[in-house]
Order: sequence, then structure tokens, then C-alpha cells
Amino acid sequence: MEKIGVMGVGNVLLRDEGFGVKLLYILQAKYEFPDNVILIDGGTAGILLSPEIDQLDKLLIIDVVRAEGKPGDIKLYEKEDFFLDRLPLKLSPHQLGLQEVLLLNEIKGSCPKEIKLVGVIPKSIETGTNLSPELEEKIPEVERLVLEILRAWGVEPKEKEEPETLNLWWEKKPSEEA
Repeated sequence: MEKIGVMGVGNVLLRDEGFGVKLLYILQAKYEFPDNVILIDGGTAGILLSPEIDQLDKLLIIDVVRAEGKPGDIKLYEKEDFFLDRLPLKLSPHQLGLQEVLLLNEIKGSCPKEIKLVGVIPKSIETGTNLSPELEEKIPEVERLVLEILRAWGVEPKEKEEPETLNLWWEKKPSEEA
């Protein structure tokens, strides 16, 4: 059975930069995944992610991208886009690290054979812990797209009868932490 990774990437302390990580936690709270699927909080780990993807056959990445369009527009990229320099100008340092990780894994012979990046154009990457309204409203659409890609890969996530409480530490107000 193919091993599939779903990776949310981004900096949760830079508003829309945290989109990929937030969506990953939403997926984790709402769905049960088969044993061959792993959810990876890639955060801003960059080159440190290489061992995380060594054994994957397929990798789905969720992130923000700087591209033509308006905030909230969704862009899809394939493995070839990473290696043929077709990705838009990097938005933040972790994206450079991610491309380097994939190149390193390609050289090692351990790069997933299929990679898809679901990228969303951000509105704000200023310091802050909440998504802009434009990106917050795109969460259901990107969630559906991620599920469609997984289904095309032969994975059928099962919706939980009782979704887990979403515990996003970075979105808590100081009064909620007590």
C-alpha cells in the first residue's frame, strides 16, 4: 500500500502564512485517515523535513504562495513545478527550504513519486495569529480540494461522528489559556 503524506506548511505567527498548518489541524480534527496516510505539521522546519518524507510515495502540501491573482485564489502545482523552477517567487524562508528538501530527497532517491502543492494567495503575512477573512473563508474550499486529491489517490478519509475540538494554541487569547 502506498504511503501518503499530507503536509501543512507555514508560520502560524505571520497571519495567512499559517494557512497550511491550520488546515492540517482542521483535517486532523474532522477526519480519520487510513494507516497509510500521515499528517505532517511542517511548520517552518525546512530542511529538517527530509526524513519526514523519505518513505512517502505521494505528498500533498498545503501552503500559501505568492502568485498572480487576488488573496484567496487557489493554485495547484505538481512535482515538476518544484524542479523546473515554475513555482512563484518565494513568500517566506520555509518555502526555499521545502524546495531544497525535495531536491535533496530527489538526489537521495527518496523523493515521493507524486507531489501536489495546494497553494493559496495570502492577503497578509504581517505579525499576527489569525487568518485574514479572505483566507478564513477559503478553508472549506481547500478542505474539499484536499479530500478530492486524496480520493484520486485512492484514500477515503472518514468523517468523524464527533469532530475533535480544534485546539489551535496560536489563536488563543491570553484569557482563554487559563
